[in-house]
Amino acid sequence: MESQVRVDKYLWSVRIYKTRSIAAEACKKGKVKLNGVLAKSSKTVNAGDLLMVYKVPVQFQYKVLMLSGKRLSARLVPDYLEDITPMEEKEKLRSPKYPDFGIREKGLGRPTKKDRRIMDQYQNGSS
Repeated sequence: MESQVRVDKYLWSVRIYKTRSIAAEACKKGKVKLNGVLAKSSKTVNAGDLLMVYKVPVQFQYKVLMLSGKRLSARLVPDYLEDITPMEEKEKLRSPKYPDFGIREKGLGRPTKKDRRIMDQYQNGSS
């Protein structure tokens, strides 16, 4: 366990981001807040801090329990980080990404040219 860890390194170590450079880029773009304030990647994290990470379409919230500068196995992450994201935010992940008109029953194959025109008309709002 370390006494101080950079935000980007911590986000990488607890598997919120796949690479440290992606975590640093998220900080640079303003998608990471530490205790309610936008965090630069060099900002240090302490136990008890609140992290807010915006990943479209959800704003995740985490409480830092312990620090680690090394990449953790997925089993150990709950010991270092507590997910306190509200259920309303998590529900956004379950919403359908595509409208119902694009779903076809299994085995029907690709849409025909006529089907495509109907779907395009529906999408564009014209009759």
